[in-house]
Amino acid sequence: DVQLQASGGGLVQPGGSLRLSCTVSGLTLDRRAIGWFRQASGKERERVSVINNFDGKTYYEDSVAGRFAISSDVAKNTVYLEMNGPKPEDTAVYYCAAGTFSTFGSSWHLRPEYWGQGTLVTVSS
Repeated sequence: DVQLQASGGGLVQPGGSLRLSCTVSGLTLDRRAIGWFRQASGKERERVSVINNFDGKTYYEDSVAGRFAISSDVAKNTVYLEMNGPKPEDTAVYYCAAGTFSTFGSSWHLRPEYWGQGTLVTVSS
């Protein structure tokens, strides 16, 4: 069975930093795309970032570009999301997902096939 385990959420102050982890079992990260999504209270789930381990390229939603960094450790089968300088509007439940990735011009899309459980991130002073 494929399982994704998200962890690392918690309370962080605005301007601080936090690292989320997504540990994958049942499939190898090599040549797979793994993404992070988030859902704030009362809002729809939205994409945050994707790493395509086939070529190592990373993609970010505009709202987090320049502040968040996605990376992967294939040996550990783990994907990370480093949140630098988080803002209160980044407060949400964060989910990781494995799926089919595609690009067209400057647009990108991850169609999730497997989801991890969420980890809550609260940005507040």
